[in-house]
This record gives sequence, C-alpha cells and structure tokens, in this order.
Amino acid sequence: MCLAIPGKIVEVVDRENSIAKVDVGGVRRNVNIGMLDDVAVGDYVLIHVGFAMSKVDEKEAEETLRLLRDLGSYEEELKQFETTVQ
Repeated sequence: MCLAIPGKIVEVVDRENSIAKVDVGGVRRNVNIGMLDDVAVGDYVLIHVGFAMSKVDEKEAEETLRLLRDLGSYEEELKQFETTVQ
C-alpha cells in the first residue's frame, strides 16, 4: 500500500528543477516540489512517489505521522522512503 507521507522541507537543492530535500522521521530525501506554489524551507508537505502533492501545517503533519505510527504503517512507508532511488 502506498501512502502520502508528511515531510519537512529542509533545503531547496535545485530551484530551477523544483527539487527540495525533505526530512521524514530523520531520513532525508530529494523530492520534486514543482506541483506546488509558494513552498519554502520549513514547510511541511505530503509526499507520494517522490513528489510533494500538497502543503500541510505542522500540526497536521505531526498528527498524520502519529496516526501512521499507531496503525503500524509508518515503519514500512519510512523503509520504502529510505530505500528508493534518489
């Protein structure tokens, strides 16, 4: 099962190609932010298959991660996030 998982933008690594580095539970990956307008370092986004799909507030991001942990889904999604090719 694939879920959108919240991550925090920690760096815009390539503005021209809309690539940002996000942190998800301590794992940092590059994702495409080109589908979103007006995102910046410090913003939280929902990530699915390497793309930031929507912007969310910090409280919503933390609540989503908590729910995923409680459901037992978070660890598998995080593992997939860690092992996908950058």
